[in-house]
Amino acid sequence: MRGGAIPPQAAAMAIEDVGAVHGGTCAATPLWRQGGMGGIARMFGRGVRWALPSRCPGCGAVAEADHRFCGACWGKLRFLGPPWCAGCGEPFAFDRGENARCGACLDSPPRHDGARAAVAYGEIARRVVLRLKYGGRAALAETVARPMARLLPADADLLVPVPLHRWRLWSRGFNQAALIAAALAKASGVASDPTLLVRRRRTPPLRGMGPRARAKTVAGAFEVAGRATAALGGKRIVLIDDVHTSGATADACTRALRKAGAARVTVLCWARVLAGEPHD
Repeated sequence: MRGGAIPPQAAAMAIEDVGAVHGGTCAATPLWRQGGMGGIARMFGRGVRWALPSRCPGCGAVAEADHRFCGACWGKLRFLGPPWCAGCGEPFAFDRGENARCGACLDSPPRHDGARAAVAYGEIARRVVLRLKYGGRAALAETVARPMARLLPADADLLVPVPLHRWRLWSRGFNQAALIAAALAKASGVASDPTLLVRRRRTPPLRGMGPRARAKTVAGAFEVAGRATAALGGKRIVLIDDVHTSGATADACTRALRKAGAARVTVLCWARVLAGEPHD
Protein backbone atom coordinates (compact mmCIF):
# COMPACT_ATOMS: atom_id res chain seq x y z
CA MET A 1 0.00 0.00 0.00
CA ARG A 2 1.31 3.40 -0.86
CA GLY A 3 2.71 5.50 1.93
CA GLY A 4 4.20 8.95 2.28
CA ALA A 5 6.51 10.87 4.59
CA ILE A 6 4.71 12.72 7.41
CA PRO A 7 5.22 16.52 7.33
CA PRO A 8 6.57 18.01 10.57
CA GLN A 9 3.39 20.10 10.95
CA ALA A 10 1.23 16.98 10.84
CA ALA A 11 3.42 15.26 13.43
CA ALA A 12 3.14 18.30 15.71
CA MET A 13 -0.64 18.36 15.32
CA ALA A 14 -0.81 14.67 16.19
CA ILE A 15 1.15 15.30 19.39
CA GLU A 16 -1.07 18.25 20.34
CA ASP A 17 -4.14 16.10 19.73
CA VAL A 18 -3.35 13.68 22.55
CA GLY A 19 -5.90 15.21 24.87
CA ALA A 20 -8.69 15.38 22.32
CA VAL A 21 -12.05 13.76 23.01
CA HIS A 22 -11.94 10.03 22.09
CA GLY A 23 -14.82 7.62 22.51
CA GLY A 24 -16.81 10.09 24.56
CA THR A 25 -14.06 10.67 27.15
CA CYS A 26 -13.52 14.23 28.26
CA ALA A 27 -10.33 15.82 26.93
CA ALA A 28 -9.48 16.99 30.44
CA THR A 29 -9.26 13.39 31.71
CA PRO A 30 -5.63 12.20 31.82
CA LEU A 31 -4.98 9.40 29.35
CA TRP A 32 -3.63 7.09 32.05
CA ARG A 33 -7.02 7.25 33.81
CA GLN A 34 -9.04 6.48 30.69
CA GLY A 35 -9.77 2.76 31.04
CA GLY A 36 -7.41 1.69 33.82
CA MET A 37 -4.60 -0.59 32.64
CA GLY A 38 -5.94 -0.43 29.09
CA GLY A 39 -5.49 3.34 29.18
CA ILE A 40 -1.92 2.94 30.40
CA ALA A 41 -1.22 0.47 27.59
CA ARG A 42 -2.65 2.87 25.01
CA MET A 43 -0.61 5.72 26.42
CA PHE A 44 2.56 3.60 26.28
CA GLY A 45 1.80 2.50 22.71
CA ARG A 46 1.27 6.06 21.53
CA GLY A 47 4.44 7.16 23.28
CA VAL A 48 6.43 4.47 21.49
CA ARG A 49 4.97 5.51 18.13
CA TRP A 50 5.99 9.14 18.73
CA ALA A 51 9.45 8.21 19.95
CA LEU A 52 10.00 5.51 17.29
CA PRO A 53 7.85 6.45 14.29
CA SER A 54 7.36 4.13 11.31
CA ARG A 55 10.11 4.42 8.74
CA CYS A 56 10.15 3.94 4.97
CA PRO A 57 11.79 0.56 4.19
CA GLY A 58 13.59 2.17 1.26
CA CYS A 59 15.14 5.37 2.61
CA GLY A 60 14.34 5.54 6.32
CA ALA A 61 12.17 8.65 6.15
CA VAL A 62 9.25 8.87 8.58
CA ALA A 63 6.37 6.98 6.94
CA GLU A 64 2.63 6.68 7.34
CA ALA A 65 2.72 3.20 8.87
CA ASP A 66 4.94 0.15 9.26
CA HIS A 67 5.96 -1.53 5.97
CA ARG A 68 4.83 1.46 3.89
CA PHE A 69 7.16 3.23 1.49
CA CYS A 70 7.39 7.00 1.19
CA GLY A 71 6.12 8.56 -2.03
CA ALA A 72 9.59 8.90 -3.55
CA CYS A 73 10.59 5.27 -2.95
CA TRP A 74 7.17 3.96 -3.97
CA GLY A 75 7.50 5.76 -7.29
CA LYS A 76 10.80 3.95 -7.96
CA LEU A 77 9.33 0.48 -7.42
CA ARG A 78 8.08 -1.34 -10.52
CA PHE A 79 5.42 -3.86 -9.52
CA LEU A 80 5.20 -6.82 -11.88
CA GLY A 81 2.15 -8.54 -13.30
CA PRO A 82 0.73 -9.97 -16.54
CA PRO A 83 1.43 -10.04 -19.38
CA TRP A 84 4.57 -12.01 -18.64
CA CYS A 85 6.39 -15.20 -19.59
CA ALA A 86 4.69 -18.29 -18.17
CA GLY A 87 8.11 -19.76 -17.46
CA CYS A 88 10.38 -17.13 -15.91
CA GLY A 89 8.00 -14.21 -15.35
CA GLU A 90 9.85 -11.81 -17.67
CA PRO A 91 7.34 -9.03 -18.56
CA PHE A 92 5.99 -8.84 -22.11
CA ALA A 93 5.34 -5.58 -23.93
CA PHE A 94 1.93 -6.91 -25.01
CA ASP A 95 -0.34 -9.85 -24.21
CA ARG A 96 0.80 -13.03 -25.98
CA GLY A 97 -1.56 -15.39 -24.19
CA GLU A 98 -1.63 -16.99 -20.77
CA ASN A 99 0.87 -19.77 -21.53
CA ALA A 100 3.23 -17.82 -23.80
CA ARG A 101 6.94 -18.14 -23.10
CA CYS A 102 9.87 -15.90 -23.85
CA GLY A 103 12.63 -16.97 -26.25
CA ALA A 104 14.99 -17.94 -23.44
CA CYS A 105 12.44 -20.29 -21.85
CA LEU A 106 11.56 -21.82 -25.22
CA ASP A 107 15.25 -22.43 -25.91
CA SER A 108 16.02 -23.79 -22.44
CA PRO A 109 12.84 -24.56 -20.45
CA PRO A 110 13.23 -24.17 -16.67
CA ARG A 111 12.62 -27.20 -14.47
CA HIS A 112 10.09 -25.36 -12.32
CA ASP A 113 6.48 -24.62 -13.22
CA GLY A 114 6.76 -20.86 -13.35
CA ALA A 115 8.54 -18.05 -11.52
CA ARG A 116 6.91 -14.89 -10.19
CA ALA A 117 8.31 -11.79 -8.48
CA ALA A 118 6.54 -8.88 -6.82
CA VAL A 119 8.81 -6.15 -8.21
CA ALA A 120 11.59 -5.60 -10.71
CA TYR A 121 15.09 -5.47 -9.26
CA GLY A 122 16.16 -1.85 -9.02
CA GLU A 123 17.51 0.77 -6.66
CA ILE A 124 14.85 0.50 -3.94
CA ALA A 125 14.23 -3.24 -4.26
CA ARG A 126 17.98 -3.85 -3.96
CA ARG A 127 18.28 -1.54 -0.94
CA VAL A 128 15.52 -3.39 0.90
CA VAL A 129 17.19 -6.76 0.21
CA LEU A 130 20.57 -5.52 1.45
CA ARG A 131 19.03 -4.12 4.63
CA LEU A 132 17.27 -7.41 5.24
CA LYS A 133 20.26 -9.67 4.50
CA TYR A 134 23.18 -7.67 5.87
CA GLY A 135 21.60 -4.96 8.01
CA GLY A 136 19.79 -7.26 10.39
CA ARG A 137 16.43 -5.66 9.58
CA ALA A 138 14.37 -8.83 10.06
CA ALA A 139 11.07 -6.89 10.02
CA LEU A 140 11.65 -6.21 6.31
CA ALA A 141 10.76 -9.84 5.65
CA GLU A 142 7.13 -8.91 6.26
CA THR A 143 7.55 -5.78 4.12
CA VAL A 144 8.51 -7.83 1.07
CA ALA A 145 6.11 -10.68 1.85
CA ARG A 146 3.06 -8.42 1.66
CA PRO A 147 3.26 -7.69 -2.10
CA MET A 148 4.44 -11.25 -2.75
CA ALA A 149 1.25 -12.66 -1.19
CA ARG A 150 -0.87 -11.54 -4.15
CA LEU A 151 1.11 -13.89 -6.40
CA LEU A 152 0.91 -16.96 -4.17
CA PRO A 153 -0.81 -19.87 -6.00
CA ALA A 154 -4.25 -20.51 -4.52
CA ASP A 155 -3.64 -24.27 -4.35
CA ALA A 156 -0.19 -24.18 -2.76
CA ASP A 157 0.45 -26.96 -0.22
CA LEU A 158 3.77 -25.88 1.24
CA LEU A 159 6.24 -22.98 1.24
CA VAL A 160 9.91 -23.98 1.06
CA PRO A 161 12.62 -21.30 1.37
CA VAL A 162 15.87 -21.56 -0.57
CA PRO A 163 18.33 -22.73 2.11
CA LEU A 164 21.69 -21.30 3.13
CA HIS A 165 24.69 -23.50 3.81
CA ARG A 166 25.07 -24.11 7.55
CA TRP A 167 28.28 -22.05 7.75
CA ARG A 168 26.68 -19.04 6.08
CA LEU A 169 23.61 -19.44 8.27
CA TRP A 170 25.87 -19.50 11.31
CA SER A 171 27.74 -16.35 10.26
CA ARG A 172 24.63 -14.38 9.25
CA GLY A 173 22.41 -15.65 12.03
CA PHE A 174 19.31 -16.17 9.88
CA ASN A 175 18.12 -17.13 6.41
CA GLN A 176 16.30 -14.20 4.79
CA ALA A 177 14.31 -16.54 2.52
CA ALA A 178 13.09 -18.45 5.59
CA LEU A 179 11.99 -15.20 7.25
CA ILE A 180 10.05 -14.22 4.12
CA ALA A 181 8.45 -17.67 3.92
CA ALA A 182 7.40 -17.42 7.58
CA ALA A 183 5.79 -14.04 6.96
CA LEU A 184 3.95 -15.43 3.92
CA ALA A 185 2.80 -18.44 5.92
CA LYS A 186 1.40 -16.17 8.62
CA ALA A 187 -0.46 -14.06 6.04
CA SER A 188 -1.79 -16.94 3.90
CA GLY A 189 -2.20 -19.88 6.24
CA VAL A 190 -0.03 -22.05 3.96
CA ALA A 191 2.55 -23.98 6.00
CA SER A 192 6.26 -23.23 5.69
CA ASP A 193 9.10 -25.71 6.26
CA PRO A 194 12.58 -24.13 6.48
CA THR A 195 14.31 -27.45 7.15
CA LEU A 196 12.92 -29.57 4.31
CA LEU A 197 15.44 -28.44 1.68
CA VAL A 198 19.13 -28.29 2.59
CA ARG A 199 22.25 -26.98 0.88
CA ARG A 200 24.64 -29.92 1.15
CA ARG A 201 27.74 -28.10 -0.01
CA ARG A 202 28.96 -24.55 0.25
CA THR A 203 28.96 -22.52 -2.98
CA PRO A 204 30.69 -19.20 -3.71
CA PRO A 205 28.60 -16.04 -4.23
CA LEU A 206 27.04 -16.01 -7.70
CA ARG A 207 27.33 -12.28 -8.29
CA GLY A 208 29.36 -11.46 -11.39
CA MET A 209 28.85 -14.92 -12.94
CA GLY A 210 27.07 -15.56 -16.22
CA PRO A 211 24.06 -17.92 -16.47
CA ARG A 212 26.13 -20.99 -17.38
CA ALA A 213 28.66 -20.43 -14.62
CA ARG A 214 25.86 -19.94 -12.10
CA ALA A 215 24.15 -23.17 -13.18
CA LYS A 216 27.42 -25.12 -12.93
CA THR A 217 28.19 -23.67 -9.50
CA VAL A 218 24.89 -24.69 -7.87
CA ALA A 219 24.37 -27.99 -9.71
CA GLY A 220 23.84 -30.73 -7.14
CA ALA A 221 24.18 -28.32 -4.21
CA PHE A 222 20.68 -28.99 -2.82
CA GLU A 223 18.86 -32.03 -1.50
CA VAL A 224 15.73 -32.84 0.45
CA ALA A 225 16.28 -33.94 4.04
CA GLY A 226 15.81 -37.71 4.29
CA ARG A 227 13.00 -37.56 6.84
CA ALA A 228 11.01 -35.20 4.56
CA THR A 229 11.00 -37.25 1.37
CA ALA A 230 7.82 -39.15 2.22
CA ALA A 231 5.96 -35.92 3.04
CA LEU A 232 6.69 -34.38 -0.38
CA GLY A 233 4.84 -36.90 -2.52
CA GLY A 234 2.29 -35.18 -4.74
CA LYS A 235 2.69 -31.81 -2.99
CA ARG A 236 2.46 -28.45 -4.77
CA ILE A 237 5.50 -26.57 -3.53
CA VAL A 238 6.21 -22.84 -3.67
CA LEU A 239 9.94 -22.13 -3.52
CA ILE A 240 10.62 -18.81 -1.75
CA ASP A 241 13.64 -16.56 -2.32
CA ASP A 242 14.51 -12.87 -2.15
CA VAL A 243 15.89 -12.23 -5.67
CA HIS A 244 15.52 -14.18 -8.94
CA THR A 245 18.45 -13.57 -11.28
CA SER A 246 19.35 -16.26 -13.83
CA GLY A 247 17.14 -18.96 -12.35
CA ALA A 248 20.09 -21.28 -11.69
CA THR A 249 19.42 -21.60 -7.95
CA ALA A 250 15.68 -22.10 -8.50
CA ASP A 251 16.35 -24.84 -11.06
CA ALA A 252 18.79 -26.65 -8.76
CA CYS A 253 16.31 -26.52 -5.88
CA THR A 254 13.47 -27.65 -8.14
CA ARG A 255 15.48 -30.65 -9.31
CA ALA A 256 15.93 -31.79 -5.69
CA LEU A 257 12.27 -31.24 -4.83
CA ARG A 258 10.98 -33.10 -7.89
CA LYS A 259 13.41 -35.97 -7.27
CA ALA A 260 11.86 -36.28 -3.80
CA GLY A 261 8.34 -36.49 -5.26
CA ALA A 262 6.96 -32.96 -5.45
CA ALA A 263 4.17 -32.76 -8.03
CA ARG A 264 4.74 -29.11 -8.88
CA VAL A 265 7.26 -26.43 -7.97
CA THR A 266 6.60 -22.75 -8.57
CA VAL A 267 9.01 -19.97 -7.60
CA LEU A 268 8.03 -16.81 -5.75
CA CYS A 269 10.46 -13.95 -5.02
CA TRP A 270 10.47 -10.35 -3.87
CA ALA A 271 12.38 -9.06 -6.92
CA ARG A 272 13.62 -10.34 -10.26
CA VAL A 273 16.33 -9.03 -12.53
CA LEU A 274 14.86 -8.12 -15.90
CA ALA A 275 16.59 -9.01 -19.16
CA GLY A 276 19.28 -6.48 -20.02
CA GLU A 277 19.22 -4.81 -16.61
CA PRO A 278 22.37 -4.55 -14.46
CA HIS A 279 22.56 -6.61 -11.27
CA ASP A 280 24.97 -7.74 -8.56
